Amino acid sequence: MNTTDNKRTDVIKDPMGQAISDFHRTGKAAKLRVLSSMFYEDEIPVATLFRSFNKMPIQERKAIEMCRGKVLDVGAGSGCHSIVLMERGLDVVAIDISQLSVDVMKERGINALNVNFFDETFVEKFDTLLFAMNGIGIVGKIENLGAFFRSARRLLAPGGQLLLDSSDISYIFTDDDGGMDIDLAAGYYGEIDYAMRYKNIKGEPFDWLYIDFDTLAMYAEEHGFKCEKCIDGEHYDYLARLTLNEKETV
Repeated sequence: MNTTDNKRTDVIKDPMGQAISDFHRTGKAAKLRVLSSMFYEDEIPVATLFRSFNKMPIQERKAIEMCRGKVLDVGAGSGCHSIVLMERGLDVVAIDISQLSVDVMKERGINALNVNFFDETFVEKFDTLLFAMNGIGIVGKIENLGAFFRSARRLLAPGGQLLLDSSDISYIFTDDDGGMDIDLAAGYYGEIDYAMRYKNIKGEPFDWLYIDFDTLAMYAEEHGFKCEKCIDGEHYDYLARLTLNEKETV
């Protein structure tokens, strides 16, 4: 298969990117369905991926207000956070593994790159690494947190910060008596398998991580980062700020 065929296959398997592209060009999109072996089918309203600052949840608004210096917007999607940051005068680079999403962001005037956060050849330095909309979910599984923190260390400028929001989804597994109905042998309860479908496009399955604050703080400390909770959201979610400990160097 030639390079052109490979690119075409990638686009075909990119339901979220296609939904973002359709909405950007026409102002409407079909249902973007979210599938999981653990939950009933759900839906992401595509319009919310283009939301303005005032429509963002409190933890995202707080994160934007805390951004400083040169910002890397990781998993930027349509670029809604990047646009707000740019309007505030910040230097922003947006990255996403979806070429369709990157194309949309470029059309919206964003400096966007088709780059994987874990790509060791990406070595630019940033004052703020922003992971909005449960952006730490890209870690997939707890065991990948080491690679996440190594990449963060590679990309952080001296004195830099990580801003990320996530959720403690243990409430999903709480029974009527307040106990936890969790199979401890099955791994961390925040590790979820997902796939997306848009029109006739079904993406490849992927792992996504929701992590409670205490677990995040524990792993951060193990890898030389200080972790502080900045704000609680409205539904078991939170915003955290991570910085390298004073004895650590970037």
